[in-house]
Amino acid sequence: MAFLCDITLGIDFGTSNSAMAACRAGGAVQPLALEGAAHTMPTALFFNAEEHSTHYGRDAVQQYLSGTEGRLMRSLKSLLGSALLQDKTGVHDRLVSYQDIIGLFLRHLAARAQAALGGMPERVRLGRPVHFVDDDPARDQQAEDSLRQAALDAGFAQVSFLAEPIAAALDYERRVQRETLALVVDIGGGTSDFTVVRLAPGRGAQADRSGDILATAGVHVGGTDFDRRLNLDLVMPLLGLQHTGPTGRAVPSSVFFDLATWHLIQWRYSPSALREAQALRTDYSDPRLHARLMTVLEQRLGHRVADAVERGKIAASQTDAPAALALDWIEPGLAESVTPAAMAGQLAAPLAQVVDCALECVRRSGLTARGIDALYLTGGSSALRPLRQALARAFAHTPQVEGDLFGGVAAGLAVSAG
Repeated sequence: MAFLCDITLGIDFGTSNSAMAACRAGGAVQPLALEGAAHTMPTALFFNAEEHSTHYGRDAVQQYLSGTEGRLMRSLKSLLGSALLQDKTGVHDRLVSYQDIIGLFLRHLAARAQAALGGMPERVRLGRPVHFVDDDPARDQQAEDSLRQAALDAGFAQVSFLAEPIAAALDYERRVQRETLALVVDIGGGTSDFTVVRLAPGRGAQADRSGDILATAGVHVGGTDFDRRLNLDLVMPLLGLQHTGPTGRAVPSSVFFDLATWHLIQWRYSPSALREAQALRTDYSDPRLHARLMTVLEQRLGHRVADAVERGKIAASQTDAPAALALDWIEPGLAESVTPAAMAGQLAAPLAQVVDCALECVRRSGLTARGIDALYLTGGSSALRPLRQALARAFAHTPQVEGDLFGGVAAGLAVSAG
């Protein structure tokens, strides 16, 4: 294969969404269209069982929501660093590992890059969270190695990595007008990452920027964790979570925690898991709740539930008003709602972890919150209103600057390697 030697490709392979940008030798950055004219796409695959075809991004999600027979997979990045990554699953009448499925998604991105650029870029720089796995350096390195191998299997020749918040900082630097001490706040689907960095116009021309990176920190909490918390509080009780059975004990909860976690949902559709759920019937005092649980499992509606919760979260955040969760496809008339006030309370614990990590990053830099000139927000989950309110309380004197929430990391990756 002939490679393009004068182009560097930046790939932000995200838990929830992915983006790509290319940087040519002259320094111009070009975001790449991934789906139609859109420069981002959901990190999702759908294996259509009716046509034995594979679909990606919005198309994958729409195929699933339309009721097409098949399997939806999302949040695959969350498996990096776990033993589950090498587990095999049936796809189109053959067994493949979840690492192979990540490679399949990256191969799709490679094809999109080739089509847009007229060839395969020789160099690709992938974003990575500050920590794939918290407090376990060996598993963290294993996660990076697995992602590198998936990229090589996808056809890329030279693969390197950069922490995602540092990439976001380099993208932000292209717009600053004076020297700025910034705390980059990168809240993605699976992780929250922070960097305190010194930025200035023209500083990007320096080959070594290590002295400008004052501190980094990260925690394995992100948008999918917010979705999970809301799902457990709002929807799973309608299926039996915390329901007291005839013996006075609560229904065993593991099935509900898996159903509320994007990358674990598919495990609850196996024949053995279905038998396990059916056997829970004697633990229920109210048979309607168990019937709803079995409907979700037998009709493989778990991802649809998670999607409804995510949409409700976004709507309540954007409008600052209650958002309805119509669940009548589980049972006629079934519904819930996400309210801004309740959501702030339900997410208080994970948001506190995120803010504490931000403050820890500033502490490591030797600064105080007052010493930070700007909070630069990137990553789709950084738009969440309760998060911004929590950051505003912790950094009361620091302005929040919204970056390119979905494309900034990819652009910074391309710039950093180009």
